[in-house]
Amino acid sequence: QLQASGGGAVQAGGSLRLTCASSGSTLRSYTVGWFRQAPGEERESVAATRWRDSITSYAESVKGRFTISRDSLKNTQYLQMNSLKPDDTAVYYCAASQGIIVSSMSNPTSYHYWGQGTLVTVSS
Repeated sequence: QLQASGGGAVQAGGSLRLTCASSGSTLRSYTVGWFRQAPGEERESVAATRWRDSITSYAESVKGRFTISRDSLKNTQYLQMNSLKPDDTAVYYCAASQGIIVSSMSNPTSYHYWGQGTLVTVSS
């Protein structure tokens, strides 16, 4: 079971850190991704990392601003979001699955397990 937290309301230029915690299986053999969905928009990939070999990908829109990190002992993945923009406003979800190839890491249909969303609101 995945649980996402850490959302909130910030002004443009601010930072937030999202947390994705697994209370079930260890994430060591999983790919864990972050996705977001703005009102009226489709769910889009933000970033993902494959835990076993640390392969990580970021959406172009967040490169240089967002960073994934993880704590294996806590079975938790983080998404540090800096220099936030109003366009980053969305509900953010974390998701996990095993056996995802690198080219499919940004595809939400590749993921079997999803946490509840956490809302991020960035005001200008």
